[in-house]
Amino acid sequence: MTRVLRFMLHTIRHAPEGGITYEAFCSTADCGEMSGPQDEQETAQDWALQHTGLTGHDLFRRVFTDHARVTRQG
Repeated sequence: MTRVLRFMLHTIRHAPEGGITYEAFCSTADCGEMSGPQDEQETAQDWALQHTGLTGHDLFRRVFTDHARVTRQG
């Protein structure tokens, strides 16, 4: 069996129709609380602010997830 592979150039770009998801994760040891995926950045930020107010925890990891589309060039 013979296979022929051909190199093709591709690009990857943000796909606006997929949206962006925002999340905040408390980084305090043994906490593990998180905002969960949010459609608005402010919602995840508000969660972090409220969490700090309730717990005193002040270090968070923020994650922004987008969708991307790969297209073949030419």
